[in-house]
Amino acid sequence: MTSTASTHSTRSRTRHTGAGAVALTAVAALLAGCGGSGDTSDNPLAGEKAEAGTVVVGSNNFAESTLLADIYGEALKAKGIKVTYKHNIGSRETTYGLMKNGSITVLPEYNGSLLAFLDPEAEQKSAEEVNAAVKARLDKGLTLLQSSPAEDKDSVSVNAETAKKYKLTASSTLADLKDVAPELVIGGSPEFQTRHHGLKGLKSVYGLEFESFKALDAGGPLTQAALTRNTVQAANIFTTDPTIVKEKFVVLKDPENLFGFANVTPLVSKELPKEGVDALDAVSAKLDTETLLKLDAQVQLEKKDPLDVAKAWLKSAGLD
Repeated sequence: MTSTASTHSTRSRTRHTGAGAVALTAVAALLAGCGGSGDTSDNPLAGEKAEAGTVVVGSNNFAESTLLADIYGEALKAKGIKVTYKHNIGSRETTYGLMKNGSITVLPEYNGSLLAFLDPEAEQKSAEEVNAAVKARLDKGLTLLQSSPAEDKDSVSVNAETAKKYKLTASSTLADLKDVAPELVIGGSPEFQTRHHGLKGLKSVYGLEFESFKALDAGGPLTQAALTRNTVQAANIFTTDPTIVKEKFVVLKDPENLFGFANVTPLVSKELPKEGVDALDAVSAKLDTETLLKLDAQVQLEKKDPLDVAKAWLKSAGLD
């Protein structure tokens, strides 16, 4: 993807924000009010600054963010750092504001999505360039650490029946659909039909023309059910959606990066001590998409406590 990363949907609710400039204006207005009257009960950005010597790890209001926050927090604790949590805060507009005012020290982020929030017009050509662009636009007190290979982003996935019929595997790419796409119905949000990171891009970048398009939701239960029931044979599903594991969907690789970048990346205060930086960089080095998908499945399908899942993975990775 070489231009704006647009709003994802309900499930990725905080990761892509098409109205980034408007949101930042709103955040600035709220922050401006923090120093006014003593009544801050209605201001979501009026959190207290983190206590000296304590790292506050925050998360947005979806399960994967909570899991990642627990992984980060427990990795920091393993280095002797005092940690407290602020889970399920809300959207990026709120969490970014709390990072800026010092109420949160560490937050799991998605690099391309954060860039789209900070600058909706920024190009996204590589993960390295995305991170550099984010750092250049961040508040002066914040920075990004190393990105992990793990990505939670849009994909075109096919169901098990379609994968078997056309011999598609986890190594297959979107280009491998070119000859069979005219036989397939693809599903996704209504916006997926008209966006570059949807049908338009699939045609212009990969030469894919499908039999038809079925409007559903954005990677949510309608899309998942339609793909499971073979109402559609391909669909826009997010790469760490546990339904992939449950229903044995096959996620097709996107070597041309049509869907941009959404690498899991710690957004941190520059006041985070070096041992904390090293701990989070070590987490990023070991966390890939396949691992994150499996961890998400434990939390969302098996209903395990995300803190327990985080601790178990850190131990298995030698990071506890």
